[in-house]
Amino acid sequence: MNGTLEGKRIGVLESRMVGQLTEMMSRRGAEVIPAPALREQPVDASPQVSALIDGIENGDLEVFVMQTGVGVNALFETAARLGREDALNAAIRKTTSVARGPKPTAALRRRGIRPDVTVASPYTTAELIEAISTIDIEGRGVAVTHYGERNDALADALSAAAGRLHEVTLYEWMLPDDTTPLESIVVDLVERRLDAIAFTSQIQVRHLFQIAERDGYGAELAPAMRSTVVVAVGPTCARALSDFGVETDVMPDPPKMGHMVADLAEYLTAAEPNSQRATDSEAAD
Repeated sequence: MNGTLEGKRIGVLESRMVGQLTEMMSRRGAEVIPAPALREQPVDASPQVSALIDGIENGDLEVFVMQTGVGVNALFETAARLGREDALNAAIRKTTSVARGPKPTAALRRRGIRPDVTVASPYTTAELIEAISTIDIEGRGVAVTHYGERNDALADALSAAAGRLHEVTLYEWMLPDDTTPLESIVVDLVERRLDAIAFTSQIQVRHLFQIAERDGYGAELAPAMRSTVVVAVGPTCARALSDFGVETDVMPDPPKMGHMVADLAEYLTAAEPNSQRATDSEAAD
């Protein structure tokens, strides 16, 4: 079934790929309301990256877990500033390397590295831990690059089994410098002016509710979102929404933006006849 987004007002909280997501929705007729909810703030992790390379070279770190493509790129950029990019590339090849999903896998392959272990869809921490369980890490040194915050569940699981754990955080998740669009989307949601709202990461959910709480809409936002079709790119987003009492209506499988847009279009198209029948019934009454 080919769905349409014709005439639908859709809020989008994506930051880095907002142009691509907007284009995909606009091609299906949507009016896209962009409200970037995230800024990725680089962290100077030079000492940790140097220690990581040294640890692999001297055999102290034997397994390397990489969670995001942004993290892989930042890792190599940091190594390049240290004059150790080639050393990092060679070091990773010495490890049993684990890539959480398609994005870190692609970032590694651009540098000629094929990860030894990849993670099954939908690429959540649960699938990552399951993939790592196929490796004997007991008593071995394990390195992990985090995303915009520490993945406590992963770190705890690794610490319980590994001999040593070396953690590197290369960027932090922050609110955007200009929160005006995010403030406006909160009002749009509270006043039921959107047909749908799309989330592509868990931090977007938390930042949306942070702004709502700050601006005095904390108690109103979740109930208001019951009148809006809520889209989560994957289960991690959906869990974050559930934590705030919001039910997810659309979640694609696999968890990719293209599938998300297609599934949303199908959902809204299928819902349209029911909505029209309800409107016609009310008019007849």
